[in-house]
Amino acid sequence: MMKFDYGTPAELFMAKRKGGARQPLGYRRFSSAAEAIRFAIEESPAVRTLGAWMQVGDERFDCDDIQRLYESDDYQLRRRASSSN
Repeated sequence: MMKFDYGTPAELFMAKRKGGARQPLGYRRFSSAAEAIRFAIEESPAVRTLGAWMQVGDERFDCDDIQRLYESDDYQLRRRASSSN
């Protein structure tokens, strides 16, 4: 398995499925994948229901991949203290 580079710029997409049929795709660009991951997990609690995915270079990561990268020992940023979810 290749080591993931958390410092690479990343794009985060959230497909808004509730509401109208033609709702726009939520999109944010981040200077690092670590920041995108932190935003997805800590600032967007509905990341799973919004169908979030992250693009890093040519690789695409779904919500399960994002969670796995956040929980990895290699994750560089300080994690928010977890309350029982």
